[in-house]
Amino acid sequence: MDWGRAKNVLIYAFLLLNLVLGYQLWNDLREQADSNLDITALENNTQQAMDEKNIRVLAKIPMETPELPKIAYRFVDDSQSGKLTDLSVPVDSRLIFTPRDLAAALKASLPDISDYRYDEVASSSDVFVLHPMVDGKWPLFKIELKLFNSNQKIISYQRRAIEITYPEEEKPQRVLSASKALGNLIENFLPEGSVVTEVELGYYGEVFDSDAHLPAAPAWRFMLESGKEYYVQGISGDVISPNTEKTKE
Repeated sequence: MDWGRAKNVLIYAFLLLNLVLGYQLWNDLREQADSNLDITALENNTQQAMDEKNIRVLAKIPMETPELPKIAYRFVDDSQSGKLTDLSVPVDSRLIFTPRDLAAALKASLPDISDYRYDEVASSSDVFVLHPMVDGKWPLFKIELKLFNSNQKIISYQRRAIEITYPEEEKPQRVLSASKALGNLIENFLPEGSVVTEVELGYYGEVFDSDAHLPAAPAWRFMLESGKEYYVQGISGDVISPNTEKTKE
């Protein structure tokens, strides 16, 4: 047996193993650094609560604090409102990832489809969820247009048509920062081991069997890895807990 050659092979094998382990360690450290890029935006007591409750934030924390008014919306009395409606021509579901093409493909059946935004975190392989937009930028959460998918084709949709208005007495107010809203959640509401995967500003709406005008305020939506969601009212800072939808202060 050529021991010299065997020795060289072992040396090269160990070097290769060290390179692989070194790369894995570097990659893990980089991912950890990336996931904590925005943590410095949180107050010290919030960071301490994160450590104590083993909470991680993998989402980017937005810095924007725009001035937004409260709005009102009402459900339009439409014969098709809330009903499952088949598309006359099924649409290739891959278009859901290209909003402009999707709007063009569905425009015949849904003329106002461009007024909606696709919500990836709320969607599944069978149902694509979209929300109506306020001022063309802010999604109205909880109010949904659902596109039903079968065999990689969008075959039907369901929604309740709405009308959005802007009450004159409601003046724009600067919204609470995402970091402060998240800090409140971390310290007082999120369970141990929570992982925050998405943070987005929009409006919080609810579905009621009424044709009256319903108020909606700006709100931060926080999605967890578990699938639970929390909303923090952007003006008052009140928290709407998942599933119960009861406001807490």
